[in-house]
Amino acid sequence: MLKETKRTDPELAELVEEELVRQENCIEMIASESTVPVPIMELSGSVFTNKTLEGYPGARFQAGAEVADKMERLAWERAKALFGAEHVNIQSYSGSTANYSVFASVLKPSDKILAMRLDQGGHLTHGSPANWMSKFYNHVFYGCNKETEQIDYDELEKLAHEEKPRLIICGASSYPRLIDYERIGKIAADVGAYSMCDMAHVAGLVASKIIPSPFPYMDFVTSSTTKTFCSARSGMVFCKEKYAKLLDHGTFPGSLGSIHLHTMAAKCWSFRYAATQEFHDTMAQVVKNAQHLAVELQKRGFRIVSGGTDNHLLVVDLRNKGVTGKTMQNALDQAGISVNKNVIPFDPEKPFITSGIRIGLTSVTQRGLKEPEITEIAEIIDQVTRAPEDEANISACRKKAEALVSRFPLYPAGSFDD
Repeated sequence: MLKETKRTDPELAELVEEELVRQENCIEMIASESTVPVPIMELSGSVFTNKTLEGYPGARFQAGAEVADKMERLAWERAKALFGAEHVNIQSYSGSTANYSVFASVLKPSDKILAMRLDQGGHLTHGSPANWMSKFYNHVFYGCNKETEQIDYDELEKLAHEEKPRLIICGASSYPRLIDYERIGKIAADVGAYSMCDMAHVAGLVASKIIPSPFPYMDFVTSSTTKTFCSARSGMVFCKEKYAKLLDHGTFPGSLGSIHLHTMAAKCWSFRYAATQEFHDTMAQVVKNAQHLAVELQKRGFRIVSGGTDNHLLVVDLRNKGVTGKTMQNALDQAGISVNKNVIPFDPEKPFITSGIRIGLTSVTQRGLKEPEITEIAEIIDQVTRAPEDEANISACRKKAEALVSRFPLYPAGSFDD
């Protein structure tokens, strides 16, 4: 790996090697992370990175597009077949820019958007004041029922009829339950709003048909292509055929410039791979592992937000353990397990402290860990929690974590042979 980089910039090459070692020795449980197959790295660094293009196949603004046109069209065909979609645009650079493309397609400044509260599972681009898009649109928010910690659909419907938004967004970054896309789509239609699902976190589960799909019910579906989709750091947007021209114009020139052909090629490979039995089986195990971890943590006295999970992640309320999310994130990191601090619904703590952590099961499942190993992880997490600032305890936990993960190589032997 990195033959020419080692020759031309050994200092940088050492940092890449250092990061590989870190990943190999880490139990990666950040819900937004996954491990890309080797072809994704190959394609992301392929000769397509040399080519500058704007526009769409058959209508480019630069010459020399004939091969790129074939590749983009192939990606369209694969993506639509995989998700059962009517139209796709794969030019977005990320999940965030995918969302911006929809906004540019159907919204005008000051239009109203109804979306999920950030502190109850939503995403920054859905209207958080911290995101620059909040300056252009008026945002109102729905949230979770305080008792069930699941989406309050009655509140959502009531707000939709009162506020008459132009766009209703569903999808979340830290919500462990299935979403009723059919009901939200109907609410949007009833009030004359566009409907959009941001499926960034669950795209792989949707592609493999492990969980219900938003496509039959949503006008637009956006996503990043990392997380459970396990592909290049990029994005994609789907829509009903009647909105195809609006979406394409909203993407280019509406919100993006020249395209990233190298990541588009990587996505094209992933659209094919995500249709395989191998990918399906991995995604099925991701959900099994997440649900198993929830049960094992509950056995050890942890409170799981909403009582469990239906997807790849779970949110753990740490208040009864007397430790904050920030403290737990740092302690687990030192013990060789990566998670992130996360607010829980109606969290009394500040966002940089939090009462909870978010745990994802995609990366560890890709490495081959199953229920017995997940039980071991639950025990390590519990041991860390009992003494998160005790160096001897953390050191003992790290040895256990490294011994566990060493049995499951990050990449097959020889993957990076020069």
